[in-house]
Amino acid sequence: QVQVVESGGGLVQAGGSLRLSCAASRSLLSINSMAWYRQAPGKQRELVAAITSGGSTNVADFVKGRFTISRDNAKNTVYLQMNSLKPEDTAVYYCAAHKLAGYRIDDYWGQGTQVTVSS
Repeated sequence: QVQVVESGGGLVQAGGSLRLSCAASRSLLSINSMAWYRQAPGKQRELVAAITSGGSTNVADFVKGRFTISRDNAKNTVYLQMNSLKPEDTAVYYCAAHKLAGYRIDDYWGQGTQVTVSS
């Protein structure tokens, strides 16, 4: 079992920055990957960025160059640094832990944090 708790959302003007945090209840090294997703009203949830236990990262093309994912293993925390925010980045952002359990991947989701970018 893994609990994840997001924080750091809020209201920001276009062009501004926010940093989201995701605290996990166990060592990040024991979790195969941590990821940020987002879901805007009326749209499907989409992957924004991910980081593996080995430290490899992947960022979606639509935020590449603006968003960065990183982690602090000592704090069991993953971050999403969001710069040059646009109104279309407005969404609920979710953190998820994906952990291999035998032959399956177990997914653990946070409650989400709202990010609103005003124009």
